[in-house]
Amino acid sequence: MLPLEKFLLFVATPVVLIIALVEAFVLSRIGRYDWRAFGVSALDLIVRIALNILLPLSIATPAIRWAVQHRLTTIHLDGWLAILLLFLGQEFFYYWYHRAAHRVRWFWCNHAVHHSPNDLNLSAAVRIGILSKFSGTALFFVPLIWLGFAPRIVFATLSLNLLYQFWIHATWIPKLGWLEGIVNTPSAHRVHHAANPAYLDANYGGVLLIFDRLFGTYVKERGDLPCRYGLVQPLTSNNPLRVEFFQWIKLVRDLAAARSVRAFFGHVFMPPGWAPAGEGCTTEELRARQWEEGALPGSPASDESFRA
Repeated sequence: MLPLEKFLLFVATPVVLIIALVEAFVLSRIGRYDWRAFGVSALDLIVRIALNILLPLSIATPAIRWAVQHRLTTIHLDGWLAILLLFLGQEFFYYWYHRAAHRVRWFWCNHAVHHSPNDLNLSAAVRIGILSKFSGTALFFVPLIWLGFAPRIVFATLSLNLLYQFWIHATWIPKLGWLEGIVNTPSAHRVHHAANPAYLDANYGGVLLIFDRLFGTYVKERGDLPCRYGLVQPLTSNNPLRVEFFQWIKLVRDLAAARSVRAFFGHVFMPPGWAPAGEGCTTEELRARQWEEGALPGSPASDESFRA
């Protein structure tokens, strides 16, 4: 085990849980706090760590092995340039993984677990979903391995990226001035977790928001539009099995009911909420309906009214 991996497992993980627990006690003293949701999130973290240790392989393993065998070069982290390249590369591929996790239903089935809490707090940060290896999250980072970075370094860096994002799940931290729109902040992440149609599918960056700015997915938090957290159709259950598998079960049911090849593959690869005959509840359809009702400004054919 690499020193960085030991740090993440034996130092960072316990510290994260302790800090989340401290926040939970404070928030419960000054208002309502969902302790059952905290328990589901903590269980998700523990089971995920156990699965990573006991089942080290994933559906991305063949691609990872191919990338190692055919890597363009071998890059050692022995200087600032290599570290910078790894950091920016990680940010770039994390952005596209995260965007796909919201826009491709297959990846959303696991990522929806992270968005299932109806309250945003530090415990929600550790609820990531136990089936990331099954869904193929690692596939997005294979190009870094092909370029020459060691697989364990690539995925340890991904863990550091997620560790950074722990603190931005705190709703009590205000906007951070000139940092907004440059790095991922609690305000930007509140938008990301919001289920309001105007906020959906935004702010995918890990540490930086430069790729959101570059690809048009950055959205500012608005003072006139409070964030509603959770899923578009809220999940009220705190049953761990339902939280982890409800999206997968819905996908299987839709696939079983598919009456065409288009419908079958559409359910897998189109955005969440897609329906073969239209009249679904994708982000675009939700916004179009609210625009027609006069609840949103701008045009339903463009996202410009929602972007910063």
